Amino acid sequence: MSQPGTEQAEGQRYAEIAADQELTAGEAACALFKQYTKERPEVVALWSFGLGFVLGWKLKIW
Repeated sequence: MSQPGTEQAEGQRYAEIAADQELTAGEAACALFKQYTKERPEVVALWSFGLGFVLGWKLKIW
C-alpha cells in the first residue's frame, strides 16, 4: 500500500519528467517507464509475462 503523500510526490516526479523541454517524446516515455518500473516492478513483471504469454501463444513458430 502506498501512503497518501507518496502518490502526490510520485505524480510530481512524473510531471517534472513530462515537462522537461530537452527530452523528445520517445525519451520522455522511456524515462517515465523507467521511473514506473523502479516504483512498481511487480506490476511491470506481471504485464510483461502476460504479454509474452499471449504473443507466444498466438505467434506459434512450430
